[in-house]
Amino acid sequence: MLQIKVLGSGCQNCKRLEAETRAALDEAGIVYELLKVTEYEDIMTYGILSTPGLVINEQVLAAGRIPRRQQIVDWARQLQTANS
Repeated sequence: MLQIKVLGSGCQNCKRLEAETRAALDEAGIVYELLKVTEYEDIMTYGILSTPGLVINEQVLAAGRIPRRQQIVDWARQLQTANS
């Protein structure tokens, strides 16, 4: 199971990234656990300068933008394969 983290304070873009990520992975049939990281100190441990941030299996894959659904699926599949 993939561990997905959405980094951000809860702004509109953070909510949109969460929704897009859930939609992308659900459509692709990928099993995941999604956590929201909202505390500034916790977000800073990932070294990003702007939110929202997307982390899959502790790898920061996007920061300051909302990736396309297909990109999210591609990343998830790559990391899913790497961890098998």
